[in-house]
Amino acid sequence: MKYSPTNKERKKVVRTIIEAVILLVIFIFVARALFVFKEYTPYEKDEKSIVNGEDKGFVAISYLAVAREGTDTMISTDRLKEHLDALYKNGYVTITQEDINNYYKKGIPLPEKSLFLMFEDGRRDTAIFSQKIMEKYNFIGTMLSYGDKFIHTDTKFLQPKDLLELKKSTFWELGTNGYRLSYINVFDRYDNYLGELSSLEYSSVRKYLERNYNQYLMDFIRDENLIPKETYSQMVSRIRGDYQLMKEIYTKEMGEVPGVYVLMHSNTGSYANNEKVSAVNEMCMKELFTMNFNREGSSFNNRENDIFDLTRMQPQSYWYPNHLLMRIADDGKAAIEFVEGDLNRKKNWDILNGVAEFRDSVIALTSESEGNGLMRLKESKDYQNYKLSVTLTGNKLGTQTIYLRADEERKEYVAVKIQNNNLYIEENGTSLYKLDLNEHDGLVMQSIEENQKEAGEAEYELYSKQKGRFGNATNMNEQTKEAIIKEARTIEEGAEEYIPPIQISDPGNREVEITLQDNNLSVIIDKRKAVENLTLSGRTKGYIYLESAWGEYGYSQRNIADDVYDGVFENLVIRNIEDNSILFDNQLHGLDKAIFNINTTWNHIINWFINSL
Repeated sequence: MKYSPTNKERKKVVRTIIEAVILLVIFIFVARALFVFKEYTPYEKDEKSIVNGEDKGFVAISYLAVAREGTDTMISTDRLKEHLDALYKNGYVTITQEDINNYYKKGIPLPEKSLFLMFEDGRRDTAIFSQKIMEKYNFIGTMLSYGDKFIHTDTKFLQPKDLLELKKSTFWELGTNGYRLSYINVFDRYDNYLGELSSLEYSSVRKYLERNYNQYLMDFIRDENLIPKETYSQMVSRIRGDYQLMKEIYTKEMGEVPGVYVLMHSNTGSYANNEKVSAVNEMCMKELFTMNFNREGSSFNNRENDIFDLTRMQPQSYWYPNHLLMRIADDGKAAIEFVEGDLNRKKNWDILNGVAEFRDSVIALTSESEGNGLMRLKESKDYQNYKLSVTLTGNKLGTQTIYLRADEERKEYVAVKIQNNNLYIEENGTSLYKLDLNEHDGLVMQSIEENQKEAGEAEYELYSKQKGRFGNATNMNEQTKEAIIKEARTIEEGAEEYIPPIQISDPGNREVEITLQDNNLSVIIDKRKAVENLTLSGRTKGYIYLESAWGEYGYSQRNIADDVYDGVFENLVIRNIEDNSILFDNQLHGLDKAIFNINTTWNHIINWFINSL
């Protein structure tokens, strides 16, 4: 009797085939994302490069790390692709260490738009997730590493054989951040002396630190009174010993010392915070290396720089591509074509200051350096009574403003502003209302005494773990011990409130709903009332403007000279109150929304497979 499969069995076979096809497609995508299939072509063979003899210098940018989905410090592959795509479309070509050496020592000119690309810390995920992007744009980069990672094997970091394989791919050269990442002369925000910390120890108490510390090669090792704990000869021996360790480990494991050095972390105009230490660093680095990137902040170098005093810019993971381009344009005064995105969406707006990118339901408004970005909705001149909803996803540190009923010169207006995690309502330059959004969120705030006690306890725990190294917690000063023992008063008990500093990378995400009717204004933040029926006295109709502003908050330890801000306005919708009709809508709808959701889901699937390998 001939066997005939049941419907259930047929469905099972079909399902198995479909699953196999899906897995095969995913495997192909993953393989293409991870494996190298091309070779780098130097710029001389690239027709887009024109070496014309005019000295335009070069741009140096250095990414801390790359991850598939990104973090606050590690740039995502999508954002890295956007950055490098913007540079590629602006005509930038990558140059090598040899090109820089020839430029300074032999006077050989560089392409008009030259880019020296670096990736710091020598992380394995950086190599995996940036490789295909480098291939796509025919970019070569320098992978920096720490020498001590070759001894204390950590799977997060590339080992010598991995680095040599990268070099063989032709898309990479090698450099070094030094022998170690560690810290000396560390004090917490309450001036408690912590002494010397490894990178892991530093991370464990980082939330209690501000800027009062040095990196290992930047100074004498000092005590709590800032008196050197080592003599001049001991300092020289320590620093020369670090360079000797670099020489030994790289020669043993890699066959040679890399040509590029990035001194961590000078930014002093010399090679350390102390003149005598600087002299030792200068002598040692010139014996070992071909060049040194000594400063961070500006991206631009030309022949006025010394080859051992070069500068680089560290783009951050939250920068939109126009942020990067704005910084480069400001550093070197290069002619830049900014990213505009969807031109159909752009045509609704007049861009008055800065630059705007329109992508899907997002308007990313990038400010000018030390200035603002400003745009006006063209058809909003007679807008009067309406409800405006938008999600603001620019970082907390900075300003995102919505101007309502404004005239063309913005002399008369109502402004709803979120600046440094505070809500402000202004009318014609006069402040009407202010709200701390920490209070709005219902956060329970610490007192300074409570935060100081918490810091002391974390530091005590750290020193308890160090007993094997120091014998006991000898670095703990009396102030730290007192902070642990002393009972900390709360705010309710009369102690002063601790206001945590906003970091430049702290993400913002606020759903804002504004209702404007006659002379009353109401604002809802994250579905909770922030202000209700605030009385206005000015104009009854006028334009809508969006603004992003740097606001003089550009300094941070990680990013010394960032004076550009991305205001990000998502899903902006404006409805007429009278009949609920749509006045303006920047959301995705229909097929566009479906395609966006499919792409998002597909990327999540690919990310899961790659992260699970």
